[in-house]
Amino acid sequence: MDQYIKEKVALLTPVTIARRRDFHQHPEPGWTEFRTASIALSKVKELGYTITMGKDAVAPSAMMGVPSPDQLKKEQSRAIAQGGVEALIRQMEGGLTGFWADMDFGLPGPKLAIRVDMDSNDGHESQDEKHRPVREGFVSVNEGAMHTCGHDAHTAIGMAVAEIVAGMKDRLKGSIRLIFQPAEEGLRGAAPMVAAGVVKDVDAILGLHIGFQADKAGKIVCGSKGFLASTKWDVRFKGESAHAGAAPQEGKNALLAACAATLNLHAISRHGDGVTRINVGKLVGGAGRNVVPPDALLVMETRGVTSDLNDYMVKEAGRIVKAAAEMWDCEYSITVMGGTKSGQSSPEMIDRAIAAAKKVPFYTQIEGLKEFGAGEDFAHMMSEVQRQGGIGTYVQLGVNRTASHHNSAFDFDEEGLSPALAFVAHMVGDYLKID
Repeated sequence: MDQYIKEKVALLTPVTIARRRDFHQHPEPGWTEFRTASIALSKVKELGYTITMGKDAVAPSAMMGVPSPDQLKKEQSRAIAQGGVEALIRQMEGGLTGFWADMDFGLPGPKLAIRVDMDSNDGHESQDEKHRPVREGFVSVNEGAMHTCGHDAHTAIGMAVAEIVAGMKDRLKGSIRLIFQPAEEGLRGAAPMVAAGVVKDVDAILGLHIGFQADKAGKIVCGSKGFLASTKWDVRFKGESAHAGAAPQEGKNALLAACAATLNLHAISRHGDGVTRINVGKLVGGAGRNVVPPDALLVMETRGVTSDLNDYMVKEAGRIVKAAAEMWDCEYSITVMGGTKSGQSSPEMIDRAIAAAKKVPFYTQIEGLKEFGAGEDFAHMMSEVQRQGGIGTYVQLGVNRTASHHNSAFDFDEEGLSPALAFVAHMVGDYLKID
C-alpha cells in the first residue's frame, strides 16, 4: 500500500496544484461555493462515491449568515458562467453548497470522516506584481473575494484523496466519508451539516489545514486543543428619527443605544474558569448630521475556551444589549450570524497522525498536541463525534507562506501539497487497512 500511495501521490500532485490554482482564481465566500462544490462533487461522484447534497446535507433551519436571495442568484449565475457544473449548481439553490461523499469497502470496520473546507475570504487580493498569483495568472477574478486562508488547497487535497482512496478500496475495510464543508469562515457551515447528520455513526474524524501554526515546510502539528467556542451576532437597534435642533425630544437615539451596548459589552467580567473574549468589530448607524439616529448596527462576537464559557458570555451579552435598548427606549433584534463549539483532539487520533507523518520524509518536525487559541468550525464536528464515543484530531500541514493567513498577499509554496496528500492517504490506509 505504501508504494501505491507514493506512486499515486506523484501522479496527482500536478493535478492538485492545477486545481488549487483554479479554485484560487475563482474564490467563493461562504454559502456561495457553487462552482467549487459542483466541480469537486462531479469528480468524486465520477470516482464511485455516493453523494449526499442539498437539504439532505445542509439543514436550512440551522444555516447562519446566509447572503440575500438576490445575491445567491447572482453568485449562482457567475459560477455557471465560470465553468461550474450547471445541473449540480441548480440543485444548490439557497446556498446549499455543502455535501459529503461516502464509499463503503464491503467489509465490517469503522467509518472514517475527513473534512475539507471550500469557502474563500471576503476582501481584495493583492495586485502587486511580486504576488505570485498575479505573475503566474491565477489571481482572483471575483471582485471582493480571495483565497487567503488555503481553503482552495484543502478542496484540491480532498479531491485527490478521493481518487487515492478509490484506487485502494480493495485493501480497506469499513467506510470513508469525505466532507466538503461550506462557510467555515465566520464559523457558519459545520452546525447545519451536523444537524443534517454528517457525523452520525462516524467513528473517527480528521480535519486539515495548511499552514497556520505549521508555519514552515517540514513541520506538522498532529493535534490541537483550546479551540475557542464562539457566537457571532448582528445586533440591530431601532429608534425614532427627529430634528436634532428643533425637536430632539421627539427622537429615540439608536446610535447611543448601540454605543452604550458596545462599552458595556467590553466590560463583561471575564471568567475564572478559563479564557473568554468579546469584540465589537463594527458599529454603524444614523441618517445625517442634524438627525437623531433612528437605527444602528452592531457587529460582534463572543468566544470561550469551552462551550460553557462561551454560553456565559452570550448570556451576559444578551442581558447588556437588552438593557442598553431599554435605557434609550429603542427596540432591538439579534441575528445569529455564526458560531461553533470548543474542542480538543483525541490522544489516540493524535498518535495515529504522528505515525502517519513519520511515513512522509518531508515532515522533519512532528509535533503532537498544541494550543490553538482561536475558533475553527471543525471543532463542532469533532466534538459531536467525540460525544458519540468516537475520536478526532485537527492536523496542520506545514508550508512556507508569503504572508500570514487572511492577508491580501497570502500565498504558499505548493511543494507542501504532495506530502499533505501522502499524509492523509497514510492516515486512511493505516486506520482502515484489512488486518
